[in-house]
Order: sequence, then structure tokens, then C-alpha cells
Amino acid sequence: MPAATSLRDRLIRLGETLIIGSAGGAVLGLAHFPAGWLSGAIIAVAAAALAKRPVHIPDLLAQSAFVVLGISLGASVTPETVSRMSSWPASLAILALAMACGSAAVVFYLHRVHRWDVLSALFASAPGGLSQALALAAETGADLRSIAMVQSVRVLVLTAGLPLGLAGLGVIGARPPAASIATAASLAELAALVAVSAAGAMLAYRIRLPGGLIVGAMAVSGVLHGSGIVKANLPPALAIASFVVLGSIIGARFAGTDIWLLRRLTLVGFGALLVGTAVAGIFAFAAAALLALPVGDVIVAYAPGALEAMTTLAFALHLDPAFVGTHHITRLIFVSLIMPLVVHAIRRRRSGSLAGLKREQQPEPRALTPPRARGP
Repeated sequence: MPAATSLRDRLIRLGETLIIGSAGGAVLGLAHFPAGWLSGAIIAVAAAALAKRPVHIPDLLAQSAFVVLGISLGASVTPETVSRMSSWPASLAILALAMACGSAAVVFYLHRVHRWDVLSALFASAPGGLSQALALAAETGADLRSIAMVQSVRVLVLTAGLPLGLAGLGVIGARPPAASIATAASLAELAALVAVSAAGAMLAYRIRLPGGLIVGAMAVSGVLHGSGIVKANLPPALAIASFVVLGSIIGARFAGTDIWLLRRLTLVGFGALLVGTAVAGIFAFAAAALLALPVGDVIVAYAPGALEAMTTLAFALHLDPAFVGTHHITRLIFVSLIMPLVVHAIRRRRSGSLAGLKREQQPEPRALTPPRARGP
């Protein structure tokens, strides 16, 4: 296929994906559905992917959207946010306990109810660590397709459904005041903010920090806004466009999905999500009560979703993205450190059990009898 034709095809796929995502986002966003631009794009693009449309978001556009989102997320950091950081270590400790209990509950559910092997159940239970879970699963021979499907169902349902649940609980934050009219000074400040935040994003990406682009930009923007050095922020239209791109990325995960496999595993994914979310919810409400933290912030911070999706969701719901992002980064680091150790322990125990079984199956050696003496 000629290069020009290939480029044309990619542009057509991109245009179709963005049109579908924008239409879905507009339906819910203009109807003032909580986090509607993000949720609507996810649902619309996922439906198109399941209908065999060639939806796709190129890496360059995805990376640009992550940087834009990071800058916008960091702009929500205020001096009040900094003053509340003293309670975060205790919340992070409760999060670690919630993760351990939640993962154990999901592993038990998948193993006992759906007869999954322990390793596949463990990888499917990993909250937010899909790429590492799939890499370890490939090394151990676990069921990659089922793990990816259950993880994808969890991200889709959480990101699209959690806003409605939080709205029902009445724990969504207040809409921030409208941005002031841009001036020459504010535009220069904004240009400096974009340049410095983009540099921070690239640095975090180079050192392989989890969610590096969005986290790096958010960290730099958060420091600048939290300290009062910078007050400018990107136009809301850019944030909405980034919501659509991120929603399209999540929805496009279902491209090429076997519809029959999806039907078979949807119930499994819903069950695992309910178990994991129930455990996380118990710990979230306990942490909010013990530490006097906003319930909505803690629920999204403890939710077993992806870093980029949950942090962006917090921003779209007018919650505290810095609090949520810090907890999800800690979750990813915890998963990265602990999961390989747990996998090693399970494999070692399994190989020890197999060795013991083989020894039991071997026949008992017969006692040697001395040879008879021959006569003269």
C-alpha cells in the first residue's frame, strides 16, 4: 500500500473516531451529565468499536491530550489543597490496606465462582496496573484475553458509571468560577506555563514515571498554581477536547473485540468490579470519616480504575485531582513492587506442590534381596 494512501486511511480513521467521540460527548456534556464529555465519548467510541468500526487515536494526539489534561489538572491546586496534604499519608496507608483486601476479594471471587486459575485471577484483580499485569501474564502463560477483557470492562464501567453514582450521593464538587478575560500578560504567563509543564511532562515520561505525561505536567502546573506564581490556565474548550480524546482512547480499547467473548466475560467483569468496588467503598467511607476528608475525593481516589481516567474524572467532577492523582500513582507503585513478589510466591508454591505430587506418584522402590548361593 502506498504511503500516501496509508496516511489518508489513518486520517479518515482519526476523523471518524473524533466525530463519534465528540458526538457522544456532546450528548451527555450538553445535557450536563456529570463528566458528560468524558463518559459520552467513552460509550460512543466503545459502541463503534464493537460495531467493527476502525476507531483509533494516534499516539501523538494521545500524548498531547495527556499534557493538556495535566496542565488543567494542576491548575486546580490551591493553597487550601496544600494545607490538606498533612492528612494524605494516613489516607495512603488506608489505601494500601484497601488494595490488599480488594485484590484478595476479587481473586477469591474469580477463583471460586468462575473457576479461574489463581494467577489469572490475580492479574485481573490488579487495580490500574493493566500493562504490567499483561506483561507478567504473558510470562506465566495466564489467559491474556480474559484478563484484558475483565480489566477493560472495569475501566469502561467505572469511568462511565461512577459520575452518576457520585451525583446520586451528592458528593460532586462545585463548578469553579468562569475564567477571566485573557490579557497580553496572562497570555505570556500561559505560554510560560505550557512550556514549563510540557518540559516536566517529558522528563517524567523519560524516567518512566507511571502516567508520566499527565503526572509530570500536573506536578509542574500544580506547584506553579499552588504557590501562587501562576494564575493563568488553558481555555475550557481545550480541556473538553482532551476529555473527548481520552474518552475515545478508552473506548477504542474494544476495537477488534470478539463479541461472543465479550458477552461471556461481561458478567465476570461486572462481578469482579462489584466485589472490588464494594471493598474499596467500605475503606473509602471509613477513611473519609476518620480523616475528615471529602467523601467524593476519597471514593475516586480509592476506586480501582486507571490513573489517567480517574484523575481526569476527578477534574471533570470538580473534585481534587491532586489528591486523587497522588493516590493512584501510589497505587501503581505499590502494584509494581508487590505483584511480582506475589506472582513469584504463587509460582514457587505451585512448583513445590507439583514436585510433591510427582514424588507421591512414583512407585516405592523394591527391597534388594541377596542373590542365592549357587551349589558346587
